[in-house]
Formats: sequence, structure tokens, C-alpha cells
Amino acid sequence: MADRKATLTVDGLDKAIELPVYSGSMGPDVVDVRDLVGQGIFTYDPGFMATSSCQSAITYIDGEQGMLLHRGYPIDQLAESSNYVELCYLLLFGELPNDEQYTDFESRITNHTMVHDQINNFFKGFRRDAHPMSILCGVVGGLAAFYHDHMDITQPEDREISAIRLIAKMPTIAAMSYKYNVGQPFRCPRNDLGYAENFLHMMFSTPCERYEVNPVFAKAMDRIFMLHADHEQNASTSTVRLAGSTGANPFACISAGIAALWGPAHGGANEAVLAMLDEIGDDSEENIQRFINKAKDKDDNFKLMGFGHRVYRNFDPRAKVMKETTDEVLAQLGRADDPQLRIAKRLEQIALEDEYFIERQLYPNVDFYSGIILKAMGIPTNMFTVIFAVARTIGWISHWNEMLSDSYKINRPRQLYTGHTKRDYPTK
Repeated sequence: MADRKATLTVDGLDKAIELPVYSGSMGPDVVDVRDLVGQGIFTYDPGFMATSSCQSAITYIDGEQGMLLHRGYPIDQLAESSNYVELCYLLLFGELPNDEQYTDFESRITNHTMVHDQINNFFKGFRRDAHPMSILCGVVGGLAAFYHDHMDITQPEDREISAIRLIAKMPTIAAMSYKYNVGQPFRCPRNDLGYAENFLHMMFSTPCERYEVNPVFAKAMDRIFMLHADHEQNASTSTVRLAGSTGANPFACISAGIAALWGPAHGGANEAVLAMLDEIGDDSEENIQRFINKAKDKDDNFKLMGFGHRVYRNFDPRAKVMKETTDEVLAQLGRADDPQLRIAKRLEQIALEDEYFIERQLYPNVDFYSGIILKAMGIPTNMFTVIFAVARTIGWISHWNEMLSDSYKINRPRQLYTGHTKRDYPTK
């Protein structure tokens, strides 16, 4: 129940409108504007920047403090002490698992990693040069044709089974998309490998020779999955909730999320960082400073990609973990003095010390380093957003499940109409 009310007065209305004000466990209070409809009034909020579309207990972000919490746990602590599978359990069920629960959950995921053999035929319908995201979007949506035995979304057990299937099969389908793109045979998952290890095995092993997964790479990939697992009500998560509010099956909803993530303004930022570092090219101090000056010049179109964030007004808490992981991967490869990394570190140093960047709160975000890691591990840029989708699947399915676990309505935003008023069709 609301303990306070906001009063709205509107010219033309006889009396003021009282609106309930609600407080969450953290974050800003919200004004419940639903009663405005009865007064013939809607709110206007392009981009939904000031609108809470739902209640959620999964993830909390404080952009001013640079804070990201999953079920109350800070992301840096999770990245340091947990792993992706445990984080999946936490996001989906609300609490960390005990040993028995973790073993059971991990086993269920491991035993659902294979896909139906006929799904292999899907890939033959795509051109070999198709973007892996287009393949992923189509194949995930098609899973509903193969796994429709537990799709009663009103049943918690069916929703859980669908969640397990999606978490388990996404890395397999992602790796298959890569293999198809490069013309190599698909590799079956191995039940003796962990989640991140299995993904790297399916990506890079071939029938020709034995492939050993580098443990440093496996750890880095697990952290990349963790750091991208969920980020509250972003565009793709909101898309999944919107599709889910119609009663659509979970595979269709996740496919919709993948489509939204594909947009360059959402999931393609780390790819843009690499393109920027390539454009800078020369890691000399003089050259780097020249590009810094270009970034400051309002008449120059050059932008420093990977700096700043729509939500975070302070340092992105995921960026520090990603920077440490980058150092570990490049050291393992003997490329600790990598030119791109030197440019990146110098750009970060400048951003933290230069008043221009400090005033505008342009700090490095998680995408600033993730592209460097993925490239160093041999993953092509067209797979970057695919990996993002694999990681974000648990966030999408957790929000979908949370919405269906509570009372909900089909999402139906309103509009401020600016077209023609009623007019008659011209007579001849």
C-alpha cells in the first residue's frame, strides 16, 4: 500500500487528482499514474526514461553510485567468488543454491545441452555468410517446434523446464552458428566439461585433432557470461517482457530479445570499441592525444566508444572486473604489451584524469575491454553479440518467469496522436 500521495492539478479539470506514491526496497519512489486514464489523461515519456513498467526483485542498478546488484549481491563479489551457473540459479530462483541444489541444477543444464538432431537441418536454409545473429534468432524461435511438451506458461514446473532448456542449449546453438558460418562440422557438447569450457570446445574443436580448453580462457568466458547476465529493464529485457505479456511461448520471447539485442545501440558496443582502437592504430602518446582532442571537438564526428553509459553516471562496476580479466588473458597469450591494450589503458587513464571526461562522467564501461578479450581468444567480431545473447538468456528468462509468476497485463503503451483529425474521403 502507498503511504503517501502526489497531487496533480490540470487546467480544465474541476478537481486535483491524487496519485499513490510507492517506495521500493531501494531506488527512487514511483508515482502510480494508472488512475489518470479515467480522467482522459495519459503520461508522455518517450523512451520510457522516467517510467517504471513493472515491479522486479531480480536486479538493481544505482547509476550514480556505480552499483549493480543481482538479488542483492554486488556484481564484483559474484564475479570474484561465484560462477555463471550459480549466478543463473540465483537470478532464476532468488537465492544462492546449497551444494545439493547446485549439483542438481548444474546436472540438469549439462543434460539438456544437446539439440534435436533435426535442428541441424535448419542451418541448411541459411547462406553460409549469414550473420550468426540472424541464425541464432531464427533457430531459437524454432525451438518451439521441437520442445512443446512443457510449454504451459501457467505452470511453474513447465516454465522451469523451459528455462533450463534455454540456458543449456543457447551455447550449443551459438557455437553451431559459428561453425556453419566458417564451414566446419558441428561439435556435440561434452558432459564432462563446465558451461564456459563446453562453449569453447564447441566453438574451436574439430574432428581432426584433440582440443584442450585453456583454463584461463574458460575463466574469462565465464566472467564475460556473468558480467552480461542481466542488467535490469534494458531494451531486450523489456522486449522479452512485452512479448511474454501476450502469452507467447518462451522460445518466441527469447527470440524477440535476441532481435532487440542485435541493434547496434544495444548489443554491438564492444565491436565498435575494437573498430575505434583500429582507427586510432598508432599507440604513440602523440597520436592518442590527437584522437582525444578529436573526441573533445564538438565539430568532429569522432567518438570514444566504450565510454559512458546510459544508466551509470559513475564508473561501470563491471569494467574493473573486465579489465583484470583482459590482463590475465593477454598475459596468458604473451601479449601483455598488446598495442590495442596500451591504447585502451592510456584512454582509460586520460578519461579518469581529464576534466573534460570527469565533468561529463565519461568513464570506461564493460564493453571497453570485452571486445579485446574476445578477439584475443580468437572469436570473430560477428560473434560478439551472439555471446552477449548467450549470457543474457538467463536474465531474459528470469524476468519472463517473474512476470508470469505474478499478476500481469498485456503491455499496451499509449501515444500522443499528432496526425490529421477526422476528415471525409473526397467525392469525385
